[in-house]
Amino acid sequence: MLLRNFIIACWAVFAAYWAATAASTKRTAQRQSWESRYWYLLLLVLGFALLLGAVPLDPLTRRIVPPSPAVEILAAALCAGGLILAIWARHAIGSNWSGIVTLKRDHELVTGGPYRYVRHPIYSAILLMFLATALAAGRLGGFVGFVLCFASFWIKLRQEEALMMRHFPDEYPVYRARVKALVPFVI
Repeated sequence: MLLRNFIIACWAVFAAYWAATAASTKRTAQRQSWESRYWYLLLLVLGFALLLGAVPLDPLTRRIVPPSPAVEILAAALCAGGLILAIWARHAIGSNWSGIVTLKRDHELVTGGPYRYVRHPIYSAILLMFLATALAAGRLGGFVGFVLCFASFWIKLRQEEALMMRHFPDEYPVYRARVKALVPFVI
């Protein structure tokens, strides 16, 4: 119960921070269409529903990770680490941030802070929190949900990168070649 409350608290802090900082962004110059968002949003919603256990179908409800102190410590550490990374990344991107694939007026290519290590640290952070949530629940559905959320972010980051390649044709390819997308030195 303590782990569950901790994870809920992490998500609540995440949501509160995002709500508090959402208004401090630059005006939008270009925004993706609804049609281009459909698939990644659908995968994200389905994945989140599975993470929360909102699809009570067998075998999705089967526990595949037995509860243990080690699992609880790992889940708590991943969730806290993801929250810290998310806040750091959101602070670093500042007024260039948007929840959808967007080009802001006077958009800057941010390569400092956590963006030195991964190109999409906010997605990395949220995925850590999703993984922590799946571990804490221990059910197959949570891990299937995590995979769907990963696929959602992968689709979205590819769309963002296409926009960045067009807007920063000299700088972004160099940055992309030097820094991995989600996991330092791996992917």
